Amino acid sequence: MSAPDRLLVTGGLSDDDRARLAGLVTDLAPDTAIDHVPSLADAGALVERATAIAGAVSPELFGRAHDLRWVHSWAAGADGLLFPEMLDSPVALTSATGNGAVPLAEHAMLLMLMLSRDAPRWQRAQHEARWDRFPHGELAGATVGIVGLGHSGADLAAKARAFHMRVLGLRRAAREPVPGVDREYTPAELHTFLAAADFVVVTAPLTAQTRGMFDAAAFAAMKATAHFICISRGQIADDDALLAALQDGRIAGAGLDAHGVEPLPADSPFWSLPNVIVTPHNGATTPQTKARGVDIYLDNVRRFLTGEPLRNVVDKAAGY
Repeated sequence: MSAPDRLLVTGGLSDDDRARLAGLVTDLAPDTAIDHVPSLADAGALVERATAIAGAVSPELFGRAHDLRWVHSWAAGADGLLFPEMLDSPVALTSATGNGAVPLAEHAMLLMLMLSRDAPRWQRAQHEARWDRFPHGELAGATVGIVGLGHSGADLAAKARAFHMRVLGLRRAAREPVPGVDREYTPAELHTFLAAADFVVVTAPLTAQTRGMFDAAAFAAMKATAHFICISRGQIADDDALLAALQDGRIAGAGLDAHGVEPLPADSPFWSLPNVIVTPHNGATTPQTKARGVDIYLDNVRRFLTGEPLRNVVDKAAGY
């Protein structure tokens, strides 16, 4: 008979969520142990006995977790956990993908609205108590190109359609059509896709295929009047190429919630460019995002303890 499972949990669960987890385990597998630690750096020997870990496991800790069968990432993106030892192991890897789709899509809409109406100009005028009326754009009739049609991309498509926008999508593999998307493109059609968009919004995960996909040629393919928005992972865009496109007027502006280096260094030129809106990778930092993430984890604990297939399993080869 195999030894009971041990769940090692980081993430600072609330008392209510700890009680939900404890109740679930008591009902399904009362011999299962639950260890809560502030971070895995504080786990000590608990790592060696864990059969499931919720948190960001380092390669060193992973090598010590000899009984491990499942790792859950509290983040939607699991790129930080795809180190060689994880890739070569049979350990299941799941993520919280989908937990922040709604606020991320809202954040993309916010950035599009701010850029189309040059909201920073109003903010500057307000700071100076200056009445500054000027013609500005609107989203109705504009075309948004969404790179990645997963949870965030699909939610953004619905929101953009509600704003009377034309919606284009680009994704790696053909699947069921996403409601609200007028036309889908493949990665091989990237430049054609970019040339058709007034706003390009990146919601895709960071993978070997997406890393650096927005290079100088990609920005050159965009309209000079178009805006680039990134709400997923900053390294999908080459920062030097993006900076040059913004400074040289090859694109009109950018809304950046995800950055190539985080925190964005104080001396980064992106802070002071007049055609750039910077937010601190903060688009999905809502109580509801955390609550949905906990729900995903608890559902997977139930599945793990009952032997059902896990939810949100990361395809280690694809990177998401």
